[in-house]
Amino acid sequence: MNIQILKSLIANRQSSITITGSKSESNRLLLLQALYPNLSIKNLSNSDDSVLMQKALASGEDLIDIHHAGTAMRFLTAYFSIQEDREVTLTGSLRMKERPIGILVEALKQLGADIQYLENEGFPPLRIKGKKLTKSKVALKANVSSQYISALLLIAPRLENGIELTLVGKITSIPYIKMTLGLLNEIGIETAFKDNAITVKPKTTNIESQTLVVESDWSSASYFYSIVALSEIGTEITLSSYKKDSLQGDAVLPEIYEQFGVTTLFETNTITLQKSSTVNPHSSINLDLSNAPDIAQTIAVTAFGLGLECYLTGLHTLKIKETDRLVALKKELEKLGGKVTITDQSLHLGESKSINDNVSINTYNDHRMAMAFAPLGLKTALQILAAEVVSKSYPQFWEDLSAIGFKIK
Repeated sequence: MNIQILKSLIANRQSSITITGSKSESNRLLLLQALYPNLSIKNLSNSDDSVLMQKALASGEDLIDIHHAGTAMRFLTAYFSIQEDREVTLTGSLRMKERPIGILVEALKQLGADIQYLENEGFPPLRIKGKKLTKSKVALKANVSSQYISALLLIAPRLENGIELTLVGKITSIPYIKMTLGLLNEIGIETAFKDNAITVKPKTTNIESQTLVVESDWSSASYFYSIVALSEIGTEITLSSYKKDSLQGDAVLPEIYEQFGVTTLFETNTITLQKSSTVNPHSSINLDLSNAPDIAQTIAVTAFGLGLECYLTGLHTLKIKETDRLVALKKELEKLGGKVTITDQSLHLGESKSINDNVSINTYNDHRMAMAFAPLGLKTALQILAAEVVSKSYPQFWEDLSAIGFKIK
């Protein structure tokens, strides 16, 4: 499905959108629920990734296919490694077979797991023979995807001796690690995180019955921050359900988007985004996104839409996402007239005076490419190719854009 976005205006200057639960929180809680069945969850994400995670955890089949769901691949690799007397093949899409998982597999093997590669060394598909893991000490490079680290931490309380995890080097994506530990703490698991050492105590008996409510997804909120930033002064969009003391790394958005003239008002269970000021066209946006790489595409496109110079660092994990997001951003921004240079971990966008019209944006099977570029419909007409890819994290995205005034065919 391709979508044509005609040059649009936000017709209703005071709009409201309800966004479902965070994909990151939902997938962590789904795994914990599988380990502790008396845990109940409300406001689960309706994303493809979370639906696939639920199906995989409920499946009794020997073959589990998680398609494009990278979080599910990492978390389920750890989960199935401790399912005693069960043997599964864990596979995914062609792109998933290109996304490395060797670091996590080797860490699980340090704990005693029985995992084999069925095709290429270090990549899915995997053959996993579940067993009781009694070892507790494991070391991992600190600058790897936080999902590898979280996968180990989530199964840790079900291990006989818990986990003592040593992170070697400088840690990246700390908020996502803290999110995992925070959710473990909420269900009564004892943890500690000091310097580069993380400890999770065992909890082999059931937890107390309880219900956790998933906060709405901050990554999904980023696209509305971009829309407000690209709109006229006075534009407001209210989003629910959000809280100020969020566990999500992307909750840095209010601070970042102040640089784009957007003010965030926190109220009970909602945030209101207001375009409160214009931005100096010769200013430069300089950000280290090591702790929030998922919003890099949104920020780069916002800066381009406002004609601003932008320098983003801490992006080394973007190369192993649904696509190489740095290369994809460079290609698509250059089609629109942007001047972009990239390294393995950074992106530099030069000032631009104009935006090319009626450009077709390739999405590379990446939901964030589709959603990050959509706000440019406020500045120019464009086409989003394979637009249905948004279902991976935000199935109602196009309907919500239409509701606030975007002209979509």
